[in-house]
Amino acid sequence: MASSNVGEKVLAEVFNASQPLQFFVNGKKVVDDCPDPECTLLAYLREKLRLCGTKLGCAEGGCGACTVMVSKVDRKTGQLQHLAVNACLTPVCAMHGMAVTTVEGIGSTRTRLHPVQERIAKAHGSQCGFCTPGIVMSMYALLRSSPVPSMKELEVAFQGNLCRCTGYRPILEGYKTFTKEFGNCVMGEKCCRNGNGTAGCGTSSEVDHELFQTSEFMPYDPSQEPIFPPELKLSDKLDTDSLVFRTTSTAWYRPTKLNDLLALKKRHTDTKIVVGNTEVGVEVKFKHFEYPVYANPIQIRELTTIDHTASGLKVGSAVTLMDMEKALRQEIETSPEHETRLFKAIVDMLHWFAGKQIRNVASVGGNIMTGSPISDLNPIFTAAGIELEVASLDGGFRTVRMGDGFFTGYRKNVINPEEVLVALFIPRTTVDQHFIAHKQAKRRDDDIAIVNGAFNVRFRPGTDVVEDLHLAFGGMAPTTVLAKNTAKALLGKRWDAQLVELCNDLLVDELPLSPSAPGGMILYRRSLTLSLFFKAYLAIAQVLDTQPGIQGRTPIGAREKSGAETFHTLVPKSAQLFEKVASDHPVTDPIRRPQVHASAYKQVTGEAIYCDDIPRFSNELYLAFVYSTKAHAKIISIDPSEALQEEGVHRFFSAADLTDEQNKAGPVFHDEFVFVKDVVTTQGQIIGAVAAESQKIAQRAARKINIVYEELHPVIITLEDAIAQESFYPGFPRSIVKGDVEKALAEADVIVEGDCRMGGQEHFYLETQACLAFPKDTDEIEIISSTQHPTEIQLHVAHSLGIPASKVVSRVKRLGGGFGGKESRAALVAIPVALAAHRLGRPVRCMLDRDEDMAISGTRHPFYFRYKVGVSNEGKLIAGDFWAYNNAGHSMDLSFAVLERSMFHIQNAYRIPNLRVRGWVCRTNLPSNTAFRGFGGPQGMMVAETMMRHVARTLKKDYIELIDLNMYHEGDTTHYNQLIEGCNVRKCWQEVLQSSEFTRRRELVDTFNQQHRWRKRGIHVVPTMFGIAFTVLHLNQSGALIHVYQDGTVLLTHGGTEMGQGLHTKMIQVAATALSIPFEKIHISETATDKVPNTSATAASAGSDLNGGAVLNACHTILNRLEPFRKQYPNDDWNFWVSKAYFNRVSLSAAGFYATPDLGYDFGTNSGKAFNYHTYGAACSEVEIDCLTGDHQVLRTDIVMDLGSSINPAIDIGQIEGGFMQGYGLFTLEEMVYSPQGQVYSRGPGMYKLPGFADIPGEFNVSLLTGAPNPRAVYSSKAVGEPPLFLASSIFLAIRDAIAAARKEEGLDEEFTLVSPATSSRIRSACMDKFVERFTKLPNTPKTVVPWNVMP
Repeated sequence: MASSNVGEKVLAEVFNASQPLQFFVNGKKVVDDCPDPECTLLAYLREKLRLCGTKLGCAEGGCGACTVMVSKVDRKTGQLQHLAVNACLTPVCAMHGMAVTTVEGIGSTRTRLHPVQERIAKAHGSQCGFCTPGIVMSMYALLRSSPVPSMKELEVAFQGNLCRCTGYRPILEGYKTFTKEFGNCVMGEKCCRNGNGTAGCGTSSEVDHELFQTSEFMPYDPSQEPIFPPELKLSDKLDTDSLVFRTTSTAWYRPTKLNDLLALKKRHTDTKIVVGNTEVGVEVKFKHFEYPVYANPIQIRELTTIDHTASGLKVGSAVTLMDMEKALRQEIETSPEHETRLFKAIVDMLHWFAGKQIRNVASVGGNIMTGSPISDLNPIFTAAGIELEVASLDGGFRTVRMGDGFFTGYRKNVINPEEVLVALFIPRTTVDQHFIAHKQAKRRDDDIAIVNGAFNVRFRPGTDVVEDLHLAFGGMAPTTVLAKNTAKALLGKRWDAQLVELCNDLLVDELPLSPSAPGGMILYRRSLTLSLFFKAYLAIAQVLDTQPGIQGRTPIGAREKSGAETFHTLVPKSAQLFEKVASDHPVTDPIRRPQVHASAYKQVTGEAIYCDDIPRFSNELYLAFVYSTKAHAKIISIDPSEALQEEGVHRFFSAADLTDEQNKAGPVFHDEFVFVKDVVTTQGQIIGAVAAESQKIAQRAARKINIVYEELHPVIITLEDAIAQESFYPGFPRSIVKGDVEKALAEADVIVEGDCRMGGQEHFYLETQACLAFPKDTDEIEIISSTQHPTEIQLHVAHSLGIPASKVVSRVKRLGGGFGGKESRAALVAIPVALAAHRLGRPVRCMLDRDEDMAISGTRHPFYFRYKVGVSNEGKLIAGDFWAYNNAGHSMDLSFAVLERSMFHIQNAYRIPNLRVRGWVCRTNLPSNTAFRGFGGPQGMMVAETMMRHVARTLKKDYIELIDLNMYHEGDTTHYNQLIEGCNVRKCWQEVLQSSEFTRRRELVDTFNQQHRWRKRGIHVVPTMFGIAFTVLHLNQSGALIHVYQDGTVLLTHGGTEMGQGLHTKMIQVAATALSIPFEKIHISETATDKVPNTSATAASAGSDLNGGAVLNACHTILNRLEPFRKQYPNDDWNFWVSKAYFNRVSLSAAGFYATPDLGYDFGTNSGKAFNYHTYGAACSEVEIDCLTGDHQVLRTDIVMDLGSSINPAIDIGQIEGGFMQGYGLFTLEEMVYSPQGQVYSRGPGMYKLPGFADIPGEFNVSLLTGAPNPRAVYSSKAVGEPPLFLASSIFLAIRDAIAAARKEEGLDEEFTLVSPATSSRIRSACMDKFVERFTKLPNTPKTVVPWNVMP
């Protein structure tokens, strides 16, 4: 490589600038002469090609909603590659010469569904449907690569996909029909064919278990798939030219020769080399980094080749992680075991590295050069000391070794700016060498590490004496670090318990961590360094134990061996049991049947339209918000001048554009502002908004608004600080009192006092808050938004615009999830968007980015409770005194009602004859917390369950016995003086104890715990009793409107919104049954305020009850009008009667109305009826924890729910499973992280972890109670949306049991605090063994130290 002065002229000669971007989408050629290097494939598909089936869920490759398939020819082998990729990160310029397939390209409702689409729909695997196209495409890409995949391949395929609605089970149930293992009964071991006699496979006349029929599925024929574009297959022209795409600000180079890349690097040393764009894409989107020059080296032979040699593998730096994994697996299968131990460590780690979509495109070189301190691979490469080959135009090739000194600082290394990483060499291991790597994250699949470790040890031949040792850790410093001093001190030592103790002593000193270190979890991270080494020690020791000839070696004890293991995803098993439809039930009557979701087929094909899928208007603008960056500060000035100079910016809106009255907002108490103008009281408060030609222009301009603040104090973030400073909203405490609590406490045999703390939870609906507003006449406006409360949007907009509500139409087609988060907070976006549209006289749109949504929209309320209960010696509850505090944030929103519901549910399913509960709403400087599925109920019930276990431990009794003693009976009265009718909680409780085989399995758990030191199990049962109704009386009403057309078809609308819960489907079933017509004759188009006025929010689990009553009312009106014709022509059909009515001038349109009767509770007198009825349930969960890491796995869950007579068992079971998994997230994985200054750190799926496919219980059984009709709701059904969520506390309490078993090993008692969520950090710290104790005994952290994060 001769030295050369490279100028732009030389580059112009090398790189073809006249070549247009060419690729195929769904078989059609796309040619673009001026592509934008900064444009993602997702944006291109949605905005230029109008293929909106591919969704934006997070923009960081963490949710999978944007998954598409990219196909290309491997020119080395001639083979086609079909890869699932994240379109949100993939640059469209990287698609040159490739073929893209989107969900629209594989099937449609107008032609034919692909089997992948059909099976997920018929298996009820699509609820809100927003994530569905991405899941469909992940499965489709798998089938194109592996037409008959294994269950393991299926597991890997979905690592990068999230679903917030379904609980994943029905998706897997539908898709496992493609796998080679499929063919067993869904009942698994419980199948009657195995002689177990369990209800299933038709053995019971009352119970059914088939939610869908696999016999109805179309067969999958791989030969019928669309062909790869012949033009790309036959010619490599698009792959061989070095080319460049330019805009005025950015250049995208695609070199095909190494020298071309080196020339570019010499000319532009700041060139950003991208392969998968998985890191750079996030930097550009969320950190707003700007890179003027990109280089995409995927056609350079030296960077994309893998060479197998006698000494190891030489892997090109642009080789994808998936291709590297395949090559390493090939070596593992064909080479001697001892040579492939490093290869195996890498392959094992890659399984947990991001999702498959990322691994398909991310390069190994990119991982090294990014230099993340929590990289999964860099600790392995560092411990192995692998060699890197780098090159520059002037310096030629040189070799660099990873290890001590390679990383020079945060994301910096010794490779020079003009150099390129060409390849890395991964060596084979020797007979006496062992290599183990471990990673601990918040969630096993698709998560960044908290701490990871790689351990490379070589022994003297034939001994267990350490000859060479390298210990590398990630997550303990700004770079990957080697514990050099520790490793050096262990040389010459035997691999035994003494070595472990010495290693622990040394690591404590060598790997310090500041109490304020970024990432927090200081105690946990430090203890993990010891635990991960110990796991490696156990694994290697067990290998040494099997080797003959090592003198004086003491084998690892049998109880310790499992400590070396890590969890792996279990093959899912499940059963769904529900009441069988009566034999005389008409075949055409859809009620009680597992009817497929009405929009399922549209959702699986990408045809279902969500707010941001609506086509752009030609004169449309985008609105971007300006947010406060201080938690408590006075606004001194707002200067938009620089932003307004940006080309394409039309206007800046602020409080100056509204009167003080118009600027007021808030769902009940108008204590918020459309735009804050004087004092900000939280970070993320909206100060202003910029209307511009595009999202990119608007957001860039918004960042240029200059705001000067004067900081104010105090800044209150946590509940503890709010309570200490008495930062409460006026009007509190609220109280409910029944009986003489003080007297009863004085007379009790035993007093038990304790507390309970719960964190919040992000809604993480896959579709973020979105709105489109367009003016009609000058004084009319129409708003389409993603809201659960169209009427509230209508009223808010009318108020802020100063026009009558009758001139504002608020419409909702469907929501991509809601969960309460779009009940009141949708107004944050809708009001400013409507204002901009009204003032500018043109359509305006906004869809929040995920980081915006999470930063401003609030969460489930964190709660703190104290309790003091009096019990008899036998365990009978006599009195309870409770204190409840919730963290409302900076405004009231619905926090008062959330608190009240927590107070109503403070006793869960237990009778406490003398009870007092007092509640306070705490004012803090956080974004306003809001409604979330359960609405305070789960938090209140958690206190009851915490208290009951505390009492049981105090009395040294079995909590099962105490629950049986205190559980409500029919005719009991609650503490809010409501008579309990239809009390089925004991039925659910007894049935789940029996169906889960709780007593037998509890004994097995005890046996397991005796046999394992570092693994512990727990099994726990929990009941639930959830009140159904809005606790605000006037909200318990709804309307419906029904139109019958001349062809006999019916258009139905009602006051509820469809957000995946199947409300529209159920309402069609209700109407179809009432009218005695087929399901297919009825259609629901949307929810709109000009069809049904004055609607309540779709919330409180009351959607089916309220709207179902209104639909029935409207149907009865129609039936009454048709009755004369039915009598006159009894032998004719529906269409005939409708036609006769029309020609006889009888109205075929009817409005319906329903108001829940007999409701009305008075806090002042503690009298009246708070709830229409209660929904009951019970769950049993078994878990296993890894005491060394805090990781856990749910082995099995059994649920029994009382849902009356289910309108649609498939939808109801889907709601149970989805609600349960959301509750599982609440109680274990999902932790919102805030800075002490109130900044929301959890702003995307990278930091905030939802349960994924691999997190569902290994066995997941759901049973609906039979023979329990509910007379107080439509068709004897019961509400289902919220009640199941709390049952996931059975997992939390089972984890607590497992921790208690671990603590018992150390002689510690069962009294310890476990805060919810029970994260891996909290589990590990609570286990309190010799590893943790080394850090708890260190000097206390000075009070002056400010931690990195706090719990709100």
